[in-house]
Amino acid sequence: MTTMIWRSRTCSRLAHASGLRSLSLSVLLLSGYLTAATVNGRVELAFSHDPNVRKHSDYSGVVVWLEPLSGTPTIAVRSHRAEMIQKGKTFIPHVLAINVGTTVDFPNYDPIFHNAFSNYNGQIFDIGLYPPGTTKSIAFHRDGVVRVFCNIHPAMSAVIVVLKSPHFAVSNKKGEFQIADVPAGSYRLHVFHERATEQTLEALTHTVDVSADPVQLPAIAVSESGYLQLPHKNKFGKDYPPGADAGGYVGTRP
Repeated sequence: MTTMIWRSRTCSRLAHASGLRSLSLSVLLLSGYLTAATVNGRVELAFSHDPNVRKHSDYSGVVVWLEPLSGTPTIAVRSHRAEMIQKGKTFIPHVLAINVGTTVDFPNYDPIFHNAFSNYNGQIFDIGLYPPGTTKSIAFHRDGVVRVFCNIHPAMSAVIVVLKSPHFAVSNKKGEFQIADVPAGSYRLHVFHERATEQTLEALTHTVDVSADPVQLPAIAVSESGYLQLPHKNKFGKDYPPGADAGGYVGTRP
């Protein structure tokens, strides 16, 4: 009987300690949630030769993310499934930001075949040739910038930015972006734009402090000076055949 009483008291103390630990964890999580803030900002593109930027001041497609200076970011708050459709001989969206571990679906909404692939930088993949009305998927397991092309249509291109941090956003046409639910702390802000050099992007990296109040960042000017657009190869590393995009289904004209 004494042994049973001792065990009972021991179990009670363990349960009590476990309860305290759970309570402490809940308090910490609640505290982090209550001190989370929204980080707002705007990007501007300078020295661009892109018609949409020059004529329409379209500043979309710039990826901005926050990397905590201490600790490891959690990736539990973002969806682990995303989509990049193929319609009008165009990848939509043109720039997609996702977390590591996300599976991206590539549905073909065109009346023609497509073959999305990436053969340099980021994650290499080739989803093969597939017909209209079908889809294929790729899971992205490491961070980096993935340049996406179609092996049949050389004018088709897109970018997938795979991130470890869940705190990211992609700018809209006005250049505006918003990163919600950022816990209080110090972060390193990173910027990616497909028509900016690595040196330009590196110079834009800086520290941002987040508290319980919303953060309004100063405008971020991204220069496209020094960017050279070079023709890409097909998935075999060879030039596309002459007139690969000519004739047949026209698709969406820029």
